[in-house]
Amino acid sequence: MDIAAQIGAVKRQVGDRSVVLRRGYVAEPEDVWGACTERERLNSWFLPVSGDLTVGGRYQLEDNAHGEILRCQAPRLLQVTWEFGQAPPSTVEVRLKAVKGGTMFELEHSGLDDEQQWDQFGPGAVGIGWDLVVLGLGVHLAGFKHPEGWESSDEYYKYLAASNEAWRAAYEAAGAQPNVAAAAAERTLAAYTPSR
Repeated sequence: MDIAAQIGAVKRQVGDRSVVLRRGYVAEPEDVWGACTERERLNSWFLPVSGDLTVGGRYQLEDNAHGEILRCQAPRLLQVTWEFGQAPPSTVEVRLKAVKGGTMFELEHSGLDDEQQWDQFGPGAVGIGWDLVVLGLGVHLAGFKHPEGWESSDEYYKYLAASNEAWRAAYEAAGAQPNVAAAAAERTLAAYTPSR
């Protein structure tokens, strides 16, 4: 994998307790929508999902977040609450737009109101996770899967480090002091790579 190209394909923006990722895919919006909303497809590239996958229903990602489906306007808008651990509930919104050559995918995770978490890790704590999702979606849309053992490979750790650096830069571009952004990034990478 060309890690620099994969990292560079994503535009990252940090807002007031929010992160936004944008990436173009060479796939029709209906295909990207299906990959993000159909249970079988989600199970194959993201995480096993259970629950009532309709507006007002509740979903559960295996060993991960859960929440309520707030809005679903195929094939362009999906909005859910995101409840994970002890953090206050937040909101994830996926927006798809047809563009020349495919689809512009935009994901916004807002309402990241755990001040202690944000102060300690900055946007990278959730940003790296969403970078992995955006990468996995691209691999899936291209008809591939990550190789067995990818999550313990050197390539995986290099990708995490590159994502972490991209989020550090986005945090600084959003107005964080360089030393604050660097310290948050250092703590985030240590949390994602405890065995390294």
